Amino acid sequence: MRPLLPLCLLAMLPALQGCALQPLYAGGGHAAVAQGLGSISVSPIQGKAGWLMHNALVDQLGAAPEGTTPRYRLEVRLDDQLLGLGLLSNNTVGRERRILRARYQLIDVASGAILLDATAGSDAGLDVVSSEYATVAAEQTALENLTRVVAGRIVTNLAVKLRARQ
Repeated sequence: MRPLLPLCLLAMLPALQGCALQPLYAGGGHAAVAQGLGSISVSPIQGKAGWLMHNALVDQLGAAPEGTTPRYRLEVRLDDQLLGLGLLSNNTVGRERRILRARYQLIDVASGAILLDATAGSDAGLDVVSSEYATVAAEQTALENLTRVVAGRIVTNLAVKLRARQ
């Protein structure tokens, strides 16, 4: 069996070369995808969730070099819902679900063309406890975590789109 092992490995070599998988950020900060993400400006987003989302997107996209005009503009509209679930015996809510959905568009600044129109979202469940302060803190923490998750999904989708445009 041992003499056949190198022969099997050689036979598999063409299959591995044909898979066509390539790293999205090949080339590090100088890669076309990284530079494309760095040339996106994020339009202001309304509300507290919008402020959190804007900051998360700016952090994950990376800063454009000073003095350069952005090539793309990202416009985001958020839908933030807090739903009560699970009624207890005393008719109070025992569990909540926070849902954050984002509809976003990547717009070419020069032509005004919409290059990408998509949605991203996530949700989180939280327990409602007897302390109102603890419940409000849990709701806020859930919103902060959801904005980071949704921003990550948006940035990944933008990177894939920019990679396809190469």
